[in-house]
Amino acid sequence: MNTNKLLIITGASGTGKTTVSDYLRDTYGIARVITHTTRPPRANELNGRDYYFETEASFVQNHYIESVSYAGYHYGSSREALQRAWQRRRLVSLILDTKGAESYAQVMPQQLIVLYLAISDPEILKERLERRGDAPATIKQRLASAESQRDLQVPAALQPLAHVIVNDHWTSTKAAVDQLLKNELCQ
Repeated sequence: MNTNKLLIITGASGTGKTTVSDYLRDTYGIARVITHTTRPPRANELNGRDYYFETEASFVQNHYIESVSYAGYHYGSSREALQRAWQRRRLVSLILDTKGAESYAQVMPQQLIVLYLAISDPEILKERLERRGDAPATIKQRLASAESQRDLQVPAALQPLAHVIVNDHWTSTKAAVDQLLKNELCQ
């Protein structure tokens, strides 16, 4: 691999995007590009590690490849954060919703590896969101949102790029991620 690559991890809330990102970091040393948000941090989240937690005013000061409003908050990934990550490693990862992933597919399709996470039963999403500590009202709002419904399937624009992995069982998900990386890194 002699060019910078970006592994985008996408899918609906609760499908395991952060878990896969952590696995890539811990197993392969693949750093995650940190994104920006105006939502408040959860109890276990840290600024600069999980997100750059922004105010409405500071959020608009960044240069984004994509940004989106989701469940009443703004999210975005900046060009500067991507370049900083690529200075350290040629392969980095980024967690995005499907709309954000489509923006990257338009800007840099040749540099992307798109990993779309799915689960076989959407009811599991609620259980996973509860386990990570989201408030019941937030979970209900998120699962009912148009964005959440959109993210339950691979959009047409991503279908030619997406590697779909069903994350029902972590052992089989890890094996599928390992195989995807082996295939991509040998190119």
